[in-house]
Amino acid sequence: MIDFYYWPTPNGWKVAILLEELGGKYNTIPLNISKGDQFKPDFLAISPNNRMPAIVDHDVEGEPVPVFESGAILYYLAEKTGRFIPADPLGKKETLEWLFWQTGNQGPMAGQLSHFVNYAPAKDTAEDSYAKTRYANEYDRCLGVLERRLEGRDYILGGDYSIADMINWPWVLIAKPLGRDLTSFPNVSRWRQTIKERPAVQRAVDLGKEFRRNAPPSEEERKVLFSQNAETVKAQIGEKAQISE
Repeated sequence: MIDFYYWPTPNGWKVAILLEELGGKYNTIPLNISKGDQFKPDFLAISPNNRMPAIVDHDVEGEPVPVFESGAILYYLAEKTGRFIPADPLGKKETLEWLFWQTGNQGPMAGQLSHFVNYAPAKDTAEDSYAKTRYANEYDRCLGVLERRLEGRDYILGGDYSIADMINWPWVLIAKPLGRDLTSFPNVSRWRQTIKERPAVQRAVDLGKEFRRNAPPSEEERKVLFSQNAETVKAQIGEKAQISE
């Protein structure tokens, strides 16, 4: 059994997709990031970065294995099961390249664009604001990288659907809400639709849909989500130490 710490966001969907595709048993533990569940000491022991998704794998010899960061989780589960990852060294090398590319490029750029589209104060959400323009352009650049990669390929690694697709797809799914148009990216559009039609992907995106935000965050929620710094990290460590004593 796998404990899956999750909230319905594109980052959460990455791991939900693989869990659904694998078809094994897992226990979803909702982690309400607007309420600060990610900063509780018990979760800090699993995810030192206080971010979901994270898993704890109980189907192992010895102590359960915690894994945090979406790319690491996907790689861990794919390697463990031997599914959705090439068996040969060069194929694994390419898989890692696209996992790292997503977590270092597409994901952060899309996430920051989402922040300025959906959460930032009004003065920072204008179409001509420097920050919003910066991240919109980087998001478009990443779409261009995927467009070039998918030329003549069904999927990112070639003919086989893999964790490289699963990790990149969620932030492309929400291109329209981010204000971006996929018309000029026909390869990406075709790939996006192909994956969207997979039953496991549909189940993953629907996971926890009752928790999706239907209103702007309150000021208190904004503080929880966007006002963390080094001092709050120190406080969390101190709180954990007190509980352990």
